[in-house]
Amino acid sequence: MTGNTINDSIASLSDTQLVDGFGRRIEYLRMSVTDRCDFRCVYCMSEDVKFLPRAQVLSLEELATIGQAFSELGVKKIRLTGGEPLVRHDIISLAKKLGALPGLDEVTMTTNGSQLVRYAEPLLKAGIKRLNISLDSLNPLRFAALTRREKLDQVLDGIRVAAAAGFERIKLNAVVLKGRNDDEVIDLVDFARELNIDISFIEEMPLGVVSSHNRQEAFCSSDEVLERIQTRYALIASDEKTGGPSRYYRMQESDTRIGFISPHSHNFCETCNRIRLTVEGQLLLCLGRDNAVDLRAVVRRYPGDTERLKQTVIDAMQYKPKEHTFYQDDQPQVVRFMNMTGG
Repeated sequence: MTGNTINDSIASLSDTQLVDGFGRRIEYLRMSVTDRCDFRCVYCMSEDVKFLPRAQVLSLEELATIGQAFSELGVKKIRLTGGEPLVRHDIISLAKKLGALPGLDEVTMTTNGSQLVRYAEPLLKAGIKRLNISLDSLNPLRFAALTRREKLDQVLDGIRVAAAAGFERIKLNAVVLKGRNDDEVIDLVDFARELNIDISFIEEMPLGVVSSHNRQEAFCSSDEVLERIQTRYALIASDEKTGGPSRYYRMQESDTRIGFISPHSHNFCETCNRIRLTVEGQLLLCLGRDNAVDLRAVVRRYPGDTERLKQTVIDAMQYKPKEHTFYQDDQPQVVRFMNMTGG
């Protein structure tokens, strides 16, 4: 293949677009690489969770094939998620393969931070540019209650190692629950400022049926969190975007950005540019709906047929709904837990 042919091929890929029935351009794929996790967070999975049999899980080769197809369809960003992606064997090799795809602008990862002391440097060398790290509490007892694991020190060590490693950006993600950790909002902001990293506060997603708390009573809106932070810091609204749903604010004398992800109080469906792939190969067109398209069936029935796979994805865009519906008659409408969906 000549140099001109290669350049023409890459240019044609860059012109390809995924557009849903409402004119939204899809450029962001959140790819779950495992449903397993070394934590059992109360808002993410049940305490007696049962994980998928190995045969139902996409292999790393299948995940790489699907990632290639999406890059050829105009997706610019892939985020690796779980469960906890760093418990997946040989995850670094997948990151390298995805990072080498010519159509992608970046490959990122969401992690609980427990494995970062070991994996921060290898992830950076593999091409992971940015990390999102879940951290809901700085109190050891409260952290253990929320995650059902006593690993706060391990996570904090991992965050500090990652912050020193040289990633383009690191962001903490904190799910705020009223009466559980909402009094730690300022402490979490101060921790992010100390390390010169970003932090986003997230309204809980009502996925699956939980018994540890009443979701509607524990709901804490982004506006409440914003008001609490403004008692300490003056926040300046920013128009910065990172490809996801966060609305960002800046603070004086700090590079730390404060983000808010507000699926309830500030619905962002109108500008949604995201779709999700579960580790069993279900292409979820919306976080708050159950409609999905089975890509595992395509890659296993027609191995190597990338064009068929891409056409399946293109056809799936008509099923992406206009907006999510989390509740009906006060009951959650999506019974799958977050670890099955991808963080």
